[in-house]
Amino acid sequence: MLFPYVYVPHQMEKMQTFIDFIFFEVWCKAPIGLAFHVNLFDLELDLKEVMSEFGFSPKAPERGKTFYKEVKSIYESFAMLSAAQVDQLRQWYGANNEIQKICANDPATSPARYADVTAFAPNLAAQLGAFFKGLYSRDLLGLAALRAKIGDIDDHYNQAFLSANRSEKCPFCGIGDIKGPHHTKREAYDHYLPKALYPFNSINFRNLAPACHECNSTYKQAKDPAHNAAARRKAFYPYSTENQAIEITIDLGSADIDKLAPADIQIAFGPPEVHEEIATWIDVYGIDERYKAKCCSGDAKDWLEQIRILRDAHGIAPDASLANVQQQAEKAPVANSNFLKQAFLEGCQRAGLFDLMAEQGGAP
Repeated sequence: MLFPYVYVPHQMEKMQTFIDFIFFEVWCKAPIGLAFHVNLFDLELDLKEVMSEFGFSPKAPERGKTFYKEVKSIYESFAMLSAAQVDQLRQWYGANNEIQKICANDPATSPARYADVTAFAPNLAAQLGAFFKGLYSRDLLGLAALRAKIGDIDDHYNQAFLSANRSEKCPFCGIGDIKGPHHTKREAYDHYLPKALYPFNSINFRNLAPACHECNSTYKQAKDPAHNAAARRKAFYPYSTENQAIEITIDLGSADIDKLAPADIQIAFGPPEVHEEIATWIDVYGIDERYKAKCCSGDAKDWLEQIRILRDAHGIAPDASLANVQQQAEKAPVANSNFLKQAFLEGCQRAGLFDLMAEQGGAP
């Protein structure tokens, strides 16, 4: 991940507060033996109003009725659990919402995936899956009774999120655009830990991060940043308060820029201190493939052509032009893909393309 997002508090976080209350104060207390009733929500009055509207209003929308029925049905399933089972679910819920610790592969944090819950309680796992996978949907979040309490997700993006995150570039790849304040549409929020795999955190905004279409829908899809086929792994946390600069070195195995193919390109990433996070990032977002493709594209050829034009039209030596690109990349690394442009042109310099340009009196 090239840079982290700035996390911005917003009224939408109240939906997570509601779900926390439902889980800990309602479901986990179901074995006490009380019948399901809206009075169970007395300590969270805003949520009680929503549940009353969804459960008893003759004008309640169908999605609201479904929400009420799901909460009630899961409550009845929890009522059949032992104290040890409830405690296990409580631990899993807490761990699954420690997004930063999961990304760091904190050994003291043991997240659960649906496979774990299914092995533990298959019927309950199916109920929880239907409930949590359906939480992040406009059909639910857009209901008037709920929206009045938690606000609007479009407002979260257009007002709060964009006010603190202004680059309008995808931090997961650095080459895709993110829709900004001048668009009438907003970018989709990706569930960083996929909601298809992880229960309990589908409405946690620390697990929701806008990503460009290529990163979200083409490459990442339902890949798990925190777990591969073998075991848990480290991943970059999208809202980290520490910005770890990624180092990229590109080496070209061909001096013929017009015939350059991905097989001719070697890309090394650093620094070594975050090599595990980098390996995950490359795997989840197809970074190696995408950066090599970019280096074989017309954009990369134009980067080199600009070096030639500056030399021929303005007498600026290629090395001096490269130094200017390096300065631009330092000031604004993701603008115009400067971070990749710098690495590519440095690779061209090492491959002798600048020298070949001088010998030929033009572009190689």
